[in-house]
Amino acid sequence: MTGKNQKKQEEDYLNFDEESDSEYMADSLLTPADGEIEAAIQEEEKKSDENYEKYLRALADLENFKKRAAKEKQDTIKYGNEALIKDLLPIIDGMDRALAYSEQSDDFASFKEGLQMLQEQLCRCLEKHGVEAVDALDQPFDPYLHEALMMVESADHEANHVVTQMEKGYLLNGRLIRPAKVCVCKK
Repeated sequence: MTGKNQKKQEEDYLNFDEESDSEYMADSLLTPADGEIEAAIQEEEKKSDENYEKYLRALADLENFKKRAAKEKQDTIKYGNEALIKDLLPIIDGMDRALAYSEQSDDFASFKEGLQMLQEQLCRCLEKHGVEAVDALDQPFDPYLHEALMMVESADHEANHVVTQMEKGYLLNGRLIRPAKVCVCKK
């Protein structure tokens, strides 16, 4: 060893810093070998591939759910009135019987009675499905439930009360689907 190199080595020894040396030692001890790095990289790539596969499956499940929900919505719209239609079919059958009976008989009273029975059956069917009539006659005019067709003078009614009802109004589950068409008293 030359004198110059020996002197430098002595200076390094005298300038020894424990903290920086321990960091150097820790870094050199913690650095894995090349084989370990490859194994760690392969393991992380495997995890990445698994996560990507999970993502693709979740995406496919979401698309399938969207398609299934859209089909169910279409079926609900297409067949949503099935229960109502099934309940209306006996009324149509009753009308067919009434028309057939009217061709064979001249008994108007029976025909009228049969027609009233059909009307009652139809009203019960509609009530069963949440439809109720709006009773407007002699009630105060309500623009949310009534549509005024004309105003008439009447000594028998109070001002802004319904005098006559041209057409009934109807609610479906509490929501107005058709206002009652009425004549209102003016004074």
